[in-house]
Amino acid sequence: MSHTAHHPEVRHIMGMPIGIDVRDHGVDVQPAFAWLREVDAAFSTYRQDSDISRLDRGEVTVDGCRPEVDEVLRRCMALRRATNGYFSVRPAARLDPSGLVKGWAVDGAAERLENAGARNFCINAGGDIVARGRPTPDRAWRVGIRHPEDLEQLAAVLAVENLAVATSGLYERGAHIVDPRTGEQPHGLLSVTIVGPDLATADAYATAAFAMGADGPAWTATLSGYDALCITTDHRVLSTPGFGRHRA
Repeated sequence: MSHTAHHPEVRHIMGMPIGIDVRDHGVDVQPAFAWLREVDAAFSTYRQDSDISRLDRGEVTVDGCRPEVDEVLRRCMALRRATNGYFSVRPAARLDPSGLVKGWAVDGAAERLENAGARNFCINAGGDIVARGRPTPDRAWRVGIRHPEDLEQLAAVLAVENLAVATSGLYERGAHIVDPRTGEQPHGLLSVTIVGPDLATADAYATAAFAMGADGPAWTATLSGYDALCITTDHRVLSTPGFGRHRA
């Protein structure tokens, strides 16, 4: 779980607080929040009338859903292949692309902010971050990674610019992550943080690595363009060779 130190505009959408902190003047953030509400209406597994819930019950086909549903499901299938099945659109038997949707939605919000003229902003979606530009000309965005067992402590502080940061862990709905190949809760990791250019991919990779348990850290070292920090249940902190360049 991550946080930035400023006072953004915050809305509660998709079951979590989402904060948008824009440092450019005159940028309307409302289209970004409107997009996030649209995504929630389409993909929420808690809403009986969402496209995903109706699709799961067999009431509609993919063709009868918003076009974004097909896009997301195709990406989920590609990620399933890329993670050897540890990322799944059906992690616990029912249709649930949440492991991708959150990051994908925030990437879309970032795109809408950029279309509105924003160049320097940060979006914090329940602890996952998309950062663009800089908060001030002389420094990058600082992102704290909370320690999974002591939320008052930071496991790491990152300095990021034009990057995304995603964390899966026991403090952040991680207890609900299952190994989709066995249906069991994984063991071996307390948290996985992934840093890279795309939040949707980073979020899915973090979910998959956490689901792998003790095998997760070695798998993250094989990723191209993404760096990882893993904390094991025996309190080892393991990071990929490139992770150090993101530390503040």
